Amino acid sequence: MTTIGVITRGKYGNRLIETIVSKTEMKVAHTSVPEILPDFIDEPEEFLEGLNIDRSVFMSDIVITYSLHPDLTVAIAHFAGKSGVKALIVPGGASKAPVVELEGIAKKYGMLIEVEDICCTLLEKPETKELCSYLSTPVLEIDIDEGIIGSVKVLCGAPCGSTWHMAKELVGTKVEEAPARAGLLIQQYPCRAVRGNMGGIHESGEIHKKAVKDAIKRKKE
Repeated sequence: MTTIGVITRGKYGNRLIETIVSKTEMKVAHTSVPEILPDFIDEPEEFLEGLNIDRSVFMSDIVITYSLHPDLTVAIAHFAGKSGVKALIVPGGASKAPVVELEGIAKKYGMLIEVEDICCTLLEKPETKELCSYLSTPVLEIDIDEGIIGSVKVLCGAPCGSTWHMAKELVGTKVEEAPARAGLLIQQYPCRAVRGNMGGIHESGEIHKKAVKDAIKRKKE
């Protein structure tokens, strides 16, 4: 069974832990870094060593870090590589992570490193197969009763838990209205994804809209 290590920072990462515990059979270990960090960290690995974090998180198969700080994320990547972590997932996108430097670290330790703007676009790799079977791009199974959504089963959902929220609220919706309502429900969910541009939460909404369309199509075939 895959163990997921989650590094939280303030509110970021807590919802992922809740989703892993309530929606999957995977084990989870977690620790946190301070919510307030210096803008620049000259010696990231020394800085990380000085923090009171639970080092057992690096004994996990996969580490997902919400450090959201380019310097600290680099230090976390080195710790993960030295500890034999198979994959490191970095939410927050390239603005929060030095992608080129992380690519070098991945090569050095033979570790998969994925930098994601939104985690509901996470693609399955050999190192993340079990994680992505539960938490990645949404896959749904929908029952229809006389043109109304009767039930929505989440086969795979977004790590933040938004897919399950959407599924519950879609019941009773007219089939032709369901995809658009799905996208709206996702955008109303308190996901941490970026808002105010065409990516982030808007992209997540479109992904869920497509998932509903695909599920309805399968049901009608």
